[in-house]
Amino acid sequence: MTASADDRDAPGDALPAQARVWLRLLASGEVKASDAEAFQRWLHTSEAHRAAFHEVKQRWAALRPVSGEYLRTRPAAAAAHERALQGRNFGRRAFLGAAVSAAAVAGVAVVAYPQSGLWPAAGEGTADERTAVGEQRTLALASRVQVTLNTQTRIRRERAAGQLTGIDLLSGEAAIDLLAEGGPFGVVASAGRSLAHAGRFEVRHLDGKVCVTCVEGALRIEHPAGVRALQAGQQAVYDAQSLSGIARVALENVSAWRRGELVFDQTRLAEVLAEINRYRAGRVLLVNGAAGEKRVSGRFRLASLDSALAQLEHTFGLRARSLPGGLLLLS
Repeated sequence: MTASADDRDAPGDALPAQARVWLRLLASGEVKASDAEAFQRWLHTSEAHRAAFHEVKQRWAALRPVSGEYLRTRPAAAAAHERALQGRNFGRRAFLGAAVSAAAVAGVAVVAYPQSGLWPAAGEGTADERTAVGEQRTLALASRVQVTLNTQTRIRRERAAGQLTGIDLLSGEAAIDLLAEGGPFGVVASAGRSLAHAGRFEVRHLDGKVCVTCVEGALRIEHPAGVRALQAGQQAVYDAQSLSGIARVALENVSAWRRGELVFDQTRLAEVLAEINRYRAGRVLLVNGAAGEKRVSGRFRLASLDSALAQLEHTFGLRARSLPGGLLLLS
């Protein structure tokens, strides 16, 4: 999609439709350098283009609280939303064609790209607590239960007979501190449940995978594929179909986010940038595929992620280009 002379005199409803297409493309994770340059040309065609893009971004943000409820109460729309999410790997040409068609549809749009933060995720409206990009928050859910939510995390409280029995981790990462011995406290995430009577544990639920780490004490993972009993310093991973064995981990690295740090040990650069994107406003896009396989070991402060990106840029000989909206291209 590129700007043309016709864009300058586009009808009043055409510019918002074009803006929605660009917004979806920028959030798709498939942006190339040529796409970014084309977007810049379109954006700077006129003040009306810039105003249309700004208005569309604001409108999507305003829809966040209500679209989750829309999906929850309309099974047909929720099914279409799920199909769209499962099919978001289609080619760029098809993506743009579908986006243009979708942009012409009136009403509430429900196609989402949750990782980008620009569209609401399914179930968003049912969360009791949530954190924004880069936000961390500690909640006292009961006298003996303290839960710390990491960036972009959503939870729902679970109760039985009026008593808090646990939480449903809809997405993100949570650390649970059980300050005294008591009844089992559970964390549901995807197809599994983690239960503990005391101690500390962390659960990370991202991209369909759940990672459970026992920090102190003991816990039990219940999953359709089996059961795992974890002790301090042990970890297991599962998805909807399978459950891994038990692995020993370095707790200081797993819990680094609670100290305001990210720690990597021979991690692919592409994975490092994906993790940074969870904490940083905007989005970092690596358009150098070979560089994505480079390995990174290091410790970065969450409060200084731009410095971390500058360090990675220098280390791997990358070229950075900043675009509006916090978009950073690394090539």
